[in-house]
Amino acid sequence: MLQINQLKLAVEHSEAELKRKIEKELALKRIFKDTLNFSYKILRKSIDARRKPDVLFIYTILVDFNDETIEKKILIKCNNKNVSIYNPTIFKPYYNINHCCDKSPVIVGEGPCGLFAGLILAYAGLKPIIIERGDRVAERVKKVEKFWQTGKIDDNTNVQYGEGGAGTFSDGKLNTLVKDKTGKNQYVLDTFVKFGAKEECAYDAKPHVGTDILETVVKNIREEIEAYGGNVLNLHKMTDIVIDDGKISGIVVENLNNDEQDRSVIINTEDVILAIGHSARDTFDLLYSKGIQISQKNFAVGIRIQHSQKMIDDSQYGKGHSEKLPPSPYKVTNHTTNGRDVFSFCMCPGGYVVNASSKNGCTCINGMSYEDRSSGNANSALIVAIDRQDFNSDHPLAGVYLQEKLEKKTYEIGNGKIPVQLFGDYEKGVLSSSYNSVEPKFKGDTAFANLQEIFPKEINEAIIESINKFGYTIEGFDDKDSIIAAVESRTSSPIRINRDENFESNIKGLYPAGEGAGYAGGIMSAAMDGIKVAEAVIRKYEND
Repeated sequence: MLQINQLKLAVEHSEAELKRKIEKELALKRIFKDTLNFSYKILRKSIDARRKPDVLFIYTILVDFNDETIEKKILIKCNNKNVSIYNPTIFKPYYNINHCCDKSPVIVGEGPCGLFAGLILAYAGLKPIIIERGDRVAERVKKVEKFWQTGKIDDNTNVQYGEGGAGTFSDGKLNTLVKDKTGKNQYVLDTFVKFGAKEECAYDAKPHVGTDILETVVKNIREEIEAYGGNVLNLHKMTDIVIDDGKISGIVVENLNNDEQDRSVIINTEDVILAIGHSARDTFDLLYSKGIQISQKNFAVGIRIQHSQKMIDDSQYGKGHSEKLPPSPYKVTNHTTNGRDVFSFCMCPGGYVVNASSKNGCTCINGMSYEDRSSGNANSALIVAIDRQDFNSDHPLAGVYLQEKLEKKTYEIGNGKIPVQLFGDYEKGVLSSSYNSVEPKFKGDTAFANLQEIFPKEINEAIIESINKFGYTIEGFDDKDSIIAAVESRTSSPIRINRDENFESNIKGLYPAGEGAGYAGGIMSAAMDGIKVAEAVIRKYEND
């Protein structure tokens, strides 16, 4: 098969035009007299908006003539530097290692990391047990919708906890900066498509699933794990770890379905994958109390800003751009005059700002988009890098305590609702009284408040300076009617649970993994880390 890179076509092109472009790139009419039959597949699709509004799609195409002799001839004679033999690295999971064991590996957490770790272990025949404190996704969606409507939170099933993890209520972006040479990246993308995501997710340069589609995807992955012998226990919470002579021998699990007084059980196991997510603060406390080595990790906090999606599209694509273009994302960064780094994070085209709290008395927010990204607004977190001077403590959980402090203040000034303010009023430090040209798009009740009360002066100054600067890059970004909300505090885990070259912590058999453990930063990287750690467990079983 042949691979064609940098194949450019106008956004309005037809399928016939794409096929003719493939024939031209391969010089088929010049090389062969007869018409050749071939099939093709899109490997990657991106957008080139450098000459807006004349925007182009750029493709990487896989072409199959089903004849290696013909393909080698084309490669030599077409004389095109963008044409090569297709030679991918394909990741293949283990299947049925035929190991008999009476103690299954346990995975704590059913987010992307836990689901993919569970899938790989199940394919290998190890029959993993997955423990998840939150409900299954269908019930979880109902409970989250009820929270957004009433403000009454379920401490175990919410935007952060439950089947699918925090990523379920997000834009569902499947892009990552992880440099992967093993094929795991593409394997994760293909798996999402296999279990319900749209086909474009396998090749778009900036793929996204959408919250509504993720509900189906995570359910289907869980059912696949169960079909291969795995056992997923929802509404079950790990409350203790049993350690014997420096090794894991089991975990204590509370059955949250059980109203009886005695509802804790011990699951005996020699292998526990900690895929706990970035919000499992009570579990962080447990790990610290058990002597498991934890270190501080850099993180960031800030606000989330809403603009009209049309304004963003006009700036990014040019006015008069094709309606076939998707709602545009953006990325902005700034090193401020007071030395702070400010950058956009988890940008959600056509999305909503949502109340993402997981505990009564604390408010935090996130961005979320459905598959069609049709809300009419763009939103993004604008976050400020946090360093040691902001909490001035050597305690491994100091960053966690700072996050919670900011969330408590946010809850206080919003009286339990999402506190909001127009950007022009945020600059002045005065309350807003109404929305103006930007129509608000929220999930959860809001209240006008002075967001400057949440952050130290240096962080407020850095955010204000940056928004004004970003107005030079994206026309209208600094509009005084732009809506800001707080607090964006769960951008990443503020800790790292230390692990060695075998992916184990200082307690043997305990495998920290994914975003909560400090080794990932989104759906894709968390899923890939889950695969890597699962492989480490499989190698251990193979060698037994």
